[in-house]
Amino acid sequence: MSESHQQPALARCPGCEEPPASGDLYCGACGYDLSAVPARPDDRPTMAITVPPAAPPAPAVPPVAPPVPDAPAPPAPAVQWPAASEADSSDVPVPVHRATDLPGTDSGGKPLPASPPAHHDEQPTTPPVRHDDRAVEAGPAAAAPGGSVEPPDSTGDFALAAPDPRTAEPTPTPSVGTKVCVACRSGRVDPDGYCENCGHAQPRERDHMEQELGSVAAVSDRGLRHHRNEDSFAVSSTALPDGSPAVVAIVCDGVSSASRPDEASAAAAVAANEALLESLPRGTHPQQAMHEAIIAASEAVNALAQDPPGSAEHEAHRHQNAPACTLVGAIMAGGLLVVGWVGDSRVYWVPDDRTGPPARLTEDDSWAAQMVAAGLMNEAEAYADERAHAITGWLGADSYELEPHTASFKPDRPGLVVVCTDGLWNYAESAEEMAAAVPPEAHRRPLHGAQVLVGHALDGGGHDNVTVALLPFAVEPQGAGSACTTV
Repeated sequence: MSESHQQPALARCPGCEEPPASGDLYCGACGYDLSAVPARPDDRPTMAITVPPAAPPAPAVPPVAPPVPDAPAPPAPAVQWPAASEADSSDVPVPVHRATDLPGTDSGGKPLPASPPAHHDEQPTTPPVRHDDRAVEAGPAAAAPGGSVEPPDSTGDFALAAPDPRTAEPTPTPSVGTKVCVACRSGRVDPDGYCENCGHAQPRERDHMEQELGSVAAVSDRGLRHHRNEDSFAVSSTALPDGSPAVVAIVCDGVSSASRPDEASAAAAVAANEALLESLPRGTHPQQAMHEAIIAASEAVNALAQDPPGSAEHEAHRHQNAPACTLVGAIMAGGLLVVGWVGDSRVYWVPDDRTGPPARLTEDDSWAAQMVAAGLMNEAEAYADERAHAITGWLGADSYELEPHTASFKPDRPGLVVVCTDGLWNYAESAEEMAAAVPPEAHRRPLHGAQVLVGHALDGGGHDNVTVALLPFAVEPQGAGSACTTV
């Protein structure tokens, strides 16, 4: 906050410390020119202002009569403060001067000593300092590691045991291929994920992931409340036997109550994607290929629960709290849009022409969805219940029975396919809310659109991991009709 620049009233004379009378232009005791006191500098909140050290005690002198009012003593020369250089274009704060860097004179016009005279019968002491939050008591002198005593430097400050960061040599730039700290931008990151220079913990690679592959893009983020990202995704493209393109997006959400959910989601995404890249070029129908991909993903997650050889004594508990995740995927191939899922991750359809209706293309495997399907609750009541997000289907060794869901659609107009975890749709649950959150240019810039949707979830609270993949579906308009026709 800025302050006014009015000259303040002096409580004591700068020359002799005597209080002047109100309105005096000269000190009645020593004749100091009170009007020569430097004016308050311009308000610069980022600049520290320092003053010269106090003058040594003046020697005793015989008392003298005060000067005659009509013949005031000549004023002492004003202190000349060297002007600091202006800030450069990089907005670096102006340099800070130390008191000993500035010339000055005492009340008699003599140069000020560089430092007060030392008393030889006293030993220098240092103020308490802190190292790793432990106080070090003041003593005769600060001992450096190895027992040597660090004397005061020329500025009157005691040298630090660690190098002064203002004068320390810059840290050498790490060699090519070495991971650099995101905090200090110079230190090398050790295998445990900490900077060897500043000790800052580095973000995990999966905390935030982005990928763009042609016309498909995906973004995954840890969110604001979880300590790790338990989501995973895979995007890819291949060609059908006739040479036409096929685009794939798989999104998986680890079940937090299970063990190693991050490993489960990663294994499922990789297995499903590899299965599709193997079956689609062979001519397998996309819907059948999606079904087989979900089976392959389930087997990959089940394998995580297998005990290592020689641990048969734990066989009875092998399936207890096994790694688990949900899966949702989409394939665009041959003019078809094929979706498949197990769990509560979703696929939405958002037409490029926002006058057309959006749609949700999946049904959750959840307690809330079962209550609505059974007619026991309406959707608003079911999803307001605390049990709403309890899933009834998942991939994992302890799932009751694997029931992959698949569906095929043939859109009659261009649009955007949104494949996401509940970390996003919790903040845009209905198809209309999701369409409103999707930026208008997302079909042309899918990566930017995915980034915006992840930001929408983070702005809403980011209570869960957030993952979304966007697949623009381009077809020639064929007239009015429903946005998606089920095949």
